[in-house]
Amino acid sequence: MNEFCSIGPNVKLGQGVKLSKFINLYGCKIGDETKIGAFVEIQKNASVGRRCKISSHTFVCEGVTIEDHVFVGHGVTFVNDSYPRATTADGGLQTEADWHVEKTLVKRGASIGSGATILANLTIGENAIVGAGSVVTRDVPANTIVAGNPAKILRAVPPASHAAELRETIQAERE
Repeated sequence: MNEFCSIGPNVKLGQGVKLSKFINLYGCKIGDETKIGAFVEIQKNASVGRRCKISSHTFVCEGVTIEDHVFVGHGVTFVNDSYPRATTADGGLQTEADWHVEKTLVKRGASIGSGATILANLTIGENAIVGAGSVVTRDVPANTIVAGNPAKILRAVPPASHAAELRETIQAERE
């Protein structure tokens, strides 16, 4: 194992997992052949499926489930508490007993662009694409592209045979 990684003894790593330097993994599960970039933290009770790519500076908190073949861009942040507070009603510091984990599910084949924030209690559907910098506040349907703050549906994900054509069209619109 890498000397610049903090890997808890209760982490379950699949076969062929590739780990970069400066990562923090504890109490999580990482599937076979997944790549974890530098400066990534994956907390307890989170899971990442097979053949995923989790890019650098990403934070995957407790309660997040990422299925197989998912791409997560650089600096993506997941949230697991809709109403975070530092203290209880009487002013004491909160502990784990004072709140419950809210879950998030990223379905198979989805892609999340760099800098996106994914709020709690939602599902990103199969093969969906979340644009860079988006703030996802509600469920993303399967096979759709969303972007913005809050993220809104832009269009359907094109079939693989049309993806190159769509990239060319988008590039032409930008010029």
